[in-house]
Amino acid sequence: MTPDQTAAIDGVLGDAIRDIGIPPRPMILDSIGAEMLKETPDFHRLASLISSDVSLAAGLMKTANSPYFGFRFRARTVSQALMMLGLDVSSRAVAGLILRKVFVSVPALERFWDASARIAMVSGWLAQELGPRNGIRAEEAYTFGLFRDCGIPVLMRKFSDYGATLKAANETVEQRFTDVEDAQHPTNHAMVGCLLAQSWWMPEETCLAIRHHHDNFALAAAHGGLPASAQRLIAMVQLAEFLFQTATGLSATREWDKLGDACLRLLDVSPDGLATLTSGTREVLAHADA
Repeated sequence: MTPDQTAAIDGVLGDAIRDIGIPPRPMILDSIGAEMLKETPDFHRLASLISSDVSLAAGLMKTANSPYFGFRFRARTVSQALMMLGLDVSSRAVAGLILRKVFVSVPALERFWDASARIAMVSGWLAQELGPRNGIRAEEAYTFGLFRDCGIPVLMRKFSDYGATLKAANETVEQRFTDVEDAQHPTNHAMVGCLLAQSWWMPEETCLAIRHHHDNFALAAAHGGLPASAQRLIAMVQLAEFLFQTATGLSATREWDKLGDACLRLLDVSPDGLATLTSGTREVLAHADA
């Protein structure tokens, strides 16, 4: 790609961010990114930055103490959480925590954020349960679980009638979710979420997975056009959402009917394996509520 092409793409991205209202990348992510590039990162400086925001500090420690990481000791301070998680995982966790804070002014999203957090948790656990054969780390699945639907609050804030569109998209049996959105609005949450993830420096596989997570064609192993890692990310978090819905009866959609077979094939999960995972999900969610 030439410099002129890169500049043109950056210009389109910038215009889209301004027009749709995608929030800019938080400064703390710039600080974490700068430290990650140093030969000897300053964990104490980062801990001080994060500790200046009580909710970020508490959220990072809660992440470090989540059951799917399986650390023997609990983090009692931000510094301990940073050391336990490492800068890469910590930056992803902080980005997810900030995401919710950015959209605090958008009404009626408490259930959305709660479901996203729980699906992310199940996604991280699922990555461990399915093992290394899928090549997805727990923190990668967790991050994608948090950011997969991040375009929804952006569109909720931008369009007053988006709630009705979202309801219709969740209930459609045959149409692709994003096609319902595109029929009513200039864009859809998958595209907006991809733009947000790109502007917040999320990994390329995460951005691609966000862009295509409602696209059954993209999940086709032979001709999907996506890297295998992005396909498996989509499949794993879609499975996590299905398991969450089955275990709780909440946040029902029709997406598993459209994407489920492709997801199980990509993850090599059998019907018996699915039943075992469903039981395990109930235990994970019960542990989280304890």
